[in-house]
Order: sequence, then structure tokens, then C-alpha cells
Amino acid sequence: MTNEQAIHQAYELAKERYQELGVDTEEVLAKLAQLSLSIHCWQGDDVHGFINPETDLKDGLTVSGSYPGRAKTPAQLTADLKQALALIPGPKKKVALHTIYAVTDRKKDLDEIGPEDFKYWVDWAKEQGVGLDMNGTFFSHQMVKNNFTLASPDKAVRDFWIKVGKQSRQIANYFGKELGVQAVNNFWIPDGFKDNPIDKLSPRKRLMESLDEILAEELPEANTIEAYEGKLFGTGIESYTVGSHEFYANYALTRNKLWTIDAGHFHPTEDVSDKFSSFLLFGKGLQLHVSRPVRWDSDHVVILDDALVRIARSLVRDDLLAKTNVGLDFFDATINRVAAWVIGARATQKAFLQAMLAPIADLKQAELAFDFTKRLALTEELKTYPVGAVWDEFCLRHDVPVGSTWLKVIKNYEDTVLAKRN
Repeated sequence: MTNEQAIHQAYELAKERYQELGVDTEEVLAKLAQLSLSIHCWQGDDVHGFINPETDLKDGLTVSGSYPGRAKTPAQLTADLKQALALIPGPKKKVALHTIYAVTDRKKDLDEIGPEDFKYWVDWAKEQGVGLDMNGTFFSHQMVKNNFTLASPDKAVRDFWIKVGKQSRQIANYFGKELGVQAVNNFWIPDGFKDNPIDKLSPRKRLMESLDEILAEELPEANTIEAYEGKLFGTGIESYTVGSHEFYANYALTRNKLWTIDAGHFHPTEDVSDKFSSFLLFGKGLQLHVSRPVRWDSDHVVILDDALVRIARSLVRDDLLAKTNVGLDFFDATINRVAAWVIGARATQKAFLQAMLAPIADLKQAELAFDFTKRLALTEELKTYPVGAVWDEFCLRHDVPVGSTWLKVIKNYEDTVLAKRN
């Protein structure tokens, strides 16, 4: 028996097991194939970008490690992304960019960068058959004054960053227009105070007014939509974060935009999965940043842990995927950077597959009838059902390596490509 035959045989047995519970694995595989996953480009180069790549990260950001092979040019970064994408199953993928990843023909500052500086990326995305998402870069720049950007009391500082925000919208609109896939344009800013402020209202009023000015021009939603990412606190702004979760949730609600939930931006004891159903009863939609907060916002590579399983279950069981954009957000330079993308993406897909492989309607009916015994018994039994066999079949059908065999591809890529960069 060949390895492929063994995989198919294991899948057929798993299919029968799930069918006993009323779960059609073929329907699940088709549904998983429709899950769009946005891969963040900054894992590949430790958030250096191409505008001023020698600038050290600051404003609450840091990347640990010095694993060899960091991408230093657009060609290197897109080559690494191409290799990672080839090892992640499923046809629907996007790549998330930041303003600092512009490919310019001359030196430009952040507020000068526009759609013309992302033609390289659009051409590449067309070749790869992927969409693009956008993030305005509001950090690691001399115009971050006293930990403030859009909420700064200095109008000149605000005006600079307002232009950066406006330009990011034009870039995102360009992505959507050229690629035919809506580009989510995510906003995160590092504004806040290290120690206790006297005035908590005025900075948020300035932030609201700045964001409103950025949104002044109406752009086609088919091309792009904005999302707003809050944070509990950050390094250097431990006592007060202007862009808090409450601020951005309310802003997204009142402006009919998306609220971004980053799994690492909440208190360690908070369960972010519990927030989806509450917000989406009222909100237009979510942008989800899948990360792993080992010690709060530490941005570890995503693994198939309990937090990720709960995130996937909540979105699947409440049928909220249609209103949710799923993206990765982490950076780890202690391991092979391309492998990090693959590990995180495949873990995320596995979590959603596991969530889909459940008799959800039957479980909801049991819950409605207060049959908590059945609910608990079935959910416990599902934990040891053969989800791995279904995952292997999914990988096989999408022509990506099954199991850990993808590591051989990464090792070869490291030996023949990454090792030659240093």
C-alpha cells in the first residue's frame, strides 16, 4: 500500500466515524477550503520593511532572535512567502502588508507612500493568485512624539499621521480594485501614557477626530474596508492606552467598520472567543489577528492550543465566519521564519477543521432541551475523534505535504536559499 492509499484509507474510516454522529466530512472539507487566511508578511523580515530597513523597532514592538536567513529585499521576502504559501493547504489566501513594505523608486517618507509604491506587490499577488490586506505603519518613526501619533496634542504630528492613514486607504483601495478581493485596512496606533494621566478624554477625542478625517473620502467597500485594533496596554504606555478595546469597538460600531480582535492584546485571563457573539450581534464584522500571548502580547507562533480551539469553535458554532476576516499576526526570529508561517497557518486551519467536525445542530438542540448530559458527553468524545485523518486528506487534495514531511521542503529551502543570505 502506498502512503497516499494509506491516507485515503484512514480518511474513509474517519468519514464513517463522523457519519455516525451525522457529520458529513466532505461538506466540512469543502467549507474549510473556503476559509480565507491572511498571512502577515512581517514574520519574514522581523518587521524591518523596505523604507528604512536599518531602523530598530520601537514604540512597544520587539522581535526576539537572530535565526539566519532574514529576508532583506522585496525579492527575498516574496520568495519566502511563495514557499510558505505552497505548504499551506487551501485555495483562498491573502498576504497582509504594512506601509513600510512599499517598493519605491526613490526615498520616501511614510506620508508620501501611495498606491504606485505597491505595484510590485500587486503584480506578485496576481501571479500567486492571492489577495492583499493593508496596515498603515504608525510606529518606529521620528514623528511618534512622546508616544503619540493620531492622538497627539501637536497638530503637526496629527497631520502627518492623518496623511499616513489617508494614504493607507488609497493603497488598500488599489489592492481591492486590482485584485478583485476586498482589502482589509487595519489601524493600530501606539498612543498612550507610561504613568497615570490627568485627562483621559481629550486624547480619545483627538483620536476620534483624526480617524474621522482619515475616513472623510468615501471609498468603494467592494475594494476596501477599515478595521480598528485596540490594546490593553503596551510597553511605554502601561497606564493608559488611547486606542482601548472599548474605544475601537464603539468607533467601529458607529462608523459601520470592522473591529479588530488581536488574541494577544487582552488580559491573560480573558477569553477573546467570548467577545465575538457579543460584538457581532451589533457590529458589521471582525478582523481577527491570531497570535499566541505566552506572556500577554508576546506574539509567539500560533499553535493548536486551547485558546485557538476556543476561537475557532466560537466562530464556527455561531456561524460567524462570514462576518470575520481571519489573519495571522506574530513574529519569531528564534526559528526558521518560513517554517513559522507554515506552523501558524496550518495550526489555525486545523483548529477550524476540528470545530467544523461536530454535529453542531444536534448539540444546539440538546442544549435547547437542557440535555446537558448529551452535550457534555458528545463534546468530550469528539476530542479523540480522528480529525488528523481528515486533515491529512485535506492536505493531499490540495497538493501540499502531509504530516511533518513539509519540514524536508523547508530544510532544503534553508540549505539552498536562506543559508546563502548571510
